[in-house]
Amino acid sequence: MERVAPSELLRQELEKLLSPGPRLSEGDPAGTLIRLAARVVLQDALEAEQADFIGRDRYERQGSGDRRGHRNGYEPGHLDTAEGRLEVKVPQVRGTEEPYRSKLMGFLGVHTEVLSKLATEMYARGLSTRDIEDAFTDATGSCLLSKSAVSEVTETLWEEYEAFQKRDLSGYPLEYLFVDAVYESLRQQAGVKEAVLVAWGITSDGSKVLLHLDLGNKESHEAWLGFFRSMKSRGLPDPVSVTTDGAPGLIRAVKECFPHSLRVRCWFHKMQNILAKLPQSAFEEVRAHLRAVRDAPTHEAGQQAAKEALLKFSALYPSAMKSFEDDLEASLAHLKLPADHRVNCRTTNLVERGFLEERRRTKTLPRFFDEKSCLKLVFGTLIRAANRWRRITISELQAAQLQRLRQELGQPSPPQRNTTDSLAA
Repeated sequence: MERVAPSELLRQELEKLLSPGPRLSEGDPAGTLIRLAARVVLQDALEAEQADFIGRDRYERQGSGDRRGHRNGYEPGHLDTAEGRLEVKVPQVRGTEEPYRSKLMGFLGVHTEVLSKLATEMYARGLSTRDIEDAFTDATGSCLLSKSAVSEVTETLWEEYEAFQKRDLSGYPLEYLFVDAVYESLRQQAGVKEAVLVAWGITSDGSKVLLHLDLGNKESHEAWLGFFRSMKSRGLPDPVSVTTDGAPGLIRAVKECFPHSLRVRCWFHKMQNILAKLPQSAFEEVRAHLRAVRDAPTHEAGQQAAKEALLKFSALYPSAMKSFEDDLEASLAHLKLPADHRVNCRTTNLVERGFLEERRRTKTLPRFFDEKSCLKLVFGTLIRAANRWRRITISELQAAQLQRLRQELGQPSPPQRNTTDSLAA
C-alpha cells in the first residue's frame, strides 16, 4: 500500500477547511487558512526539489546505473515566521554521490531581482535578517544572501517609504479621516518608546487608503500639528470627519488643522475608559445604556439617551460618568453621518487591526536598532495591510448627504479623484 505524501495530506486538510459545513467560532480561521496554504506551498516545493534531484517521482522505479540516491523518509522541520511556526516534513535522500543542492536557490542566485523582491517581502512580513539569511542557505552551507546583503535589499522599503511620505495627496477626494499612533522601542534610546503616527482615510468612492506615517515623539501637540501640516501641504482636502482617541495634544491639533470638520471620538477607546472605572457587577447594565447612545438613530436621539444615562448613573458611578460626559459632543458626532457609515467612522479599529499585525511582526525584536529600521518595517507592514482593505459603499443618496453636511460645516466640495491613481501607493 502506497504511503500518502505529506503534501497530499496537507491538501486534504486544506480541502476540509474550505469545504461547506459548520465552522468553529473561536480562533483565527483566516490565519489558519493562510498558514495551511503556506505549508502546502512549502511542502510541495520540498518534494518537487527532491524529485528533481534524484530524477524520479514517488514510487517510480530506479533505472539501471542510476546513482542519484534514494528517498529515505522524512524528518520533521519547521520555518518560524511572523504568521507562526510552519511545520513541514523535510524529504531525506541517501546513497548520493553529489551534494543535495536546491534548484530554487540556484534560480534565485541568477535572478537577483526575484531574490531581492522575495527578501523584501519576507522582511516586511516579519522575518529578521538572520531568518532570511537562514532561508537562503542550502544544505551545503552556501548562502546566496549575506546578512549585510539582506539589509541592503530591505533598503527598497525605505525608498518606498520616502516616496510615500512625499506623494501628492490632492487627488484623494477624502470623506473621512482617521488618526492613531503605535509605540515602538528604539535601541538607541533603551527603555524609551517613540510614537509612530498614522493617518488613513475613506474616499468618495468608498476606498480605504493609508495616507501618512511618521515618527511623532510622544504624541505631543507639536508632533501631531507637524504631521497634519505635512499632509495639508501636499494637498490633502478637508474631510467631513476626523476620528481620534482622546489624546489632548491630538485633539488640539485636529481643531487647529481641520476647524471645519466634525471631530469624532473613538468609541472603542471611550468604552474602555468608562468601563475601567466601573465595578464588574455594573458592566452589562451601563454598557447597554452606552450602546443605546452610540447606536441611536439620530443625533438628537443620541443626546437624549446620553442625558438619561447620566441621570441614571451619575450618583452611583461618578468617575465613570465624568469620563462619559467628557468630550461628549465628539462622541455623538458620528450620528450626523450617513447611518450606514457610522460603524466605520465611530472607531479607529481599522488601523488598530493593522497595529496588531505589525506587533506580531515585531514581537521577536526587543527593540529596533534605530528610527529608520522602525519606520520601514511599520510602513512595510501597514501598506501591505492597506492593500487588502475593503471599500465601503457610498450611494448617490449618501454622497448627497455628505455634500449637505459639508455645506453646513462651511467646506468646499472635495476634488474629483483621478481613477488611474493607486489608492495604496
